[in-house]
Order: sequence, then C-alpha cells, then structure tokens
Amino acid sequence: MHVVYGGDFSVAGYKDKEFGASFAWDTDLLGGVSHDFLSRVSEGGAGNYDEVKADGLDAALDALAPQALLSLGYTHPLDRAGLRWASKRRVPVLFRGETSDVARRRHWLKRLLRDTSLRLLYRRCAALLYLGHHSREHYRQRGVPESKLFFSPYCIDASTFQSDAASRDSLRRATRERFGIREDAVVVLFSGKLSERKGVDLIPHAVRKLPASMRDRVHLLFLGDGALRESVQRECEQESGVPVTFAGFQNQSALSAFYHAADLLALPSRAEETWGLVVNEAMLHGLPCIVSTTVGSQPDLVIPGETGEVCAPGDAEDLARALTALVARVGDAGLADVCRARVEKYSVAQAAAGLQAAWQAVRPA
Repeated sequence: MHVVYGGDFSVAGYKDKEFGASFAWDTDLLGGVSHDFLSRVSEGGAGNYDEVKADGLDAALDALAPQALLSLGYTHPLDRAGLRWASKRRVPVLFRGETSDVARRRHWLKRLLRDTSLRLLYRRCAALLYLGHHSREHYRQRGVPESKLFFSPYCIDASTFQSDAASRDSLRRATRERFGIREDAVVVLFSGKLSERKGVDLIPHAVRKLPASMRDRVHLLFLGDGALRESVQRECEQESGVPVTFAGFQNQSALSAFYHAADLLALPSRAEETWGLVVNEAMLHGLPCIVSTTVGSQPDLVIPGETGEVCAPGDAEDLARALTALVARVGDAGLADVCRARVEKYSVAQAAAGLQAAWQAVRPA
C-alpha cells in the first residue's frame, strides 16, 4: 500500500479553528507506511485541511499505477480528484468515507440531488466499507447490495493509551491530586472542542438540575479548548456553583490520565457527529458515556442502561435525566468491563481485516 497525502500539516503543526489552538500530533503518523505528500508546509504548501488542493494528484497516481484506489471521502477536492482519476482509468475503488444521515435536515430538492449523486457514485465503487450501524444503513438505503459491503469500523489506536487497571489506579489518584479534585467526587468529563456544536454549554445547566445529593458530588472536567470556554466557566461559577476544572488542550499521549480521573463521559452534541471517537477512547478506559442522538456511534457503542445513556440534542432537561441515571450507576461492579467489551471490536485490527476482505473481493485475478 502507498498513501498519497494532500499535505503534511498534521505532522508539521497547524492551528485548529474550532479548538482555537495550534498543535502537531505527538504520535508517529507515518512510520512503516510508504507515502508521498502533494504539498509541504515548509515549501509553502497547505497549512490546514481547507487549503489542501489536488494539484499533482493525477501525476502521482499515474506514476504509481495502483491496482485499486482506497478513497476516504467525496466532499473534499482531493477526494473528488482521486475518484475522477479512478473512473477515467477504470481502476476499482474501495470507498471508506464518513457516511451518515443522522439529524441532517435538507431541502427535498437537495436531498434528491444528493441521493441521486451518491447512488451513481456507490454504483461505480467495487466495494464499500461501512464504519458502523448508521454508515451501513446509509449505503443500504441507496441500493448498495450486501455483497459490496464490508465492516471496517471507526476506531482508535489503542496502543497510544494506558488503559489497563494498574494505570487507572496510579493515574487516577495523581491526576485528581494535581487538579484538586476530591477523591470521592463523581467526575463528568467532556473531551473535545468547547463549541456550541458540541453542546458543551448544556452540561453545567444539566448538573444544576440533578437531585441535590447527587449534584453535590459532581465535578466537571473539560478537556480541550474553544470559543465557549469563558462562558461555560462563568456559568459554572454562578450561584450554587458547579466545581469545574479546565485542563485545556492535551495531546494524545496525555489523555489516559484524564480518562482515568473521570467516572463518565458526556458528549451532548447539538449537530451531527459522524462518529465521536472520544466515545471509543472513553470506553477503552472503562468509562460509560452519555451522548445525544446526533452522535453517530450511539447505536454501536452507547446502549442505554448498559454502556451509558442517550439524550435529545440541545435539551438540558433530558441531559439531566441521562446524568441522573448514569451517575447512580457509577461504581457498579462490572460496568467498566462491559464498556471495554463493547468497544473491543471497533479496533484497528478489525478495520484492517475489513479492508483486507474488501481488497480480496475486488482484486484483479
């Protein structure tokens, strides 16, 4: 396999608008993978995802002459250029894009045009790899036969985390001490961009609606940064304030300490989350999760009464109901094991197995 990247900004470092922070990944994204970059930041190339162009892609693919092309989407100019190249040269396409119709409202004409275009695209693909339940339904509703569908789940690299029980004991205590969090507190973690889209502002409102005996035990931990940080902090500090810690943006290698310090994760997104990989991360560490119905991973990972709770988007009252139900279960024997078992098959190994199965099905004789 050879990977063609539109740019190297994720390695070189870039500013994420929604996070409001600049960062570079602190894990090895390229090791062991044959690859090329169409542009480099050091040479004046794309500094972020939106600046990536398809210039040079045709020439790069012509030089490679691949037997098949794996496409990861259809909306970006780079994705579209790759799909056009494959169509012109009659190269089989394996498609593994972010596909979901969760909570997405469109005018009927736009919906018709989109569905027609996608049906044509999927018909031209030799195989389609679905990321989870919603992704599979998206393909099936557009006429893709089962014979062309392969499970290659949305996943995280578990090797970058310290998710074992021994690490939980040491990291939980040290992290709580570092941030002044009581040992007996129930820590509700939010990890991600502090934005309206993520529904982060709903969390302190929901905590205030909890029964007093439960509310007094809750401590909020916000991991990440964004435009709503100051307003959320003000909301937490109002009368009958909610204990809160803002840990700021943290890179991948530091995340396990915060997941272990927490008791549950909340992701009450207002707008569509294609998946929500923080749910995978939390459950890998044994944390149950609360998600809104707009979070794509919900039917796969967050099972009400088992691995978490589900709430309506934009509804602090319903989020409070979900919090009440889940906080009452914190500390239940076996809850962490149930969460880990649920997320286990949403792994890099399973994603690779699905990709291999799709390739074996379409490869030239």
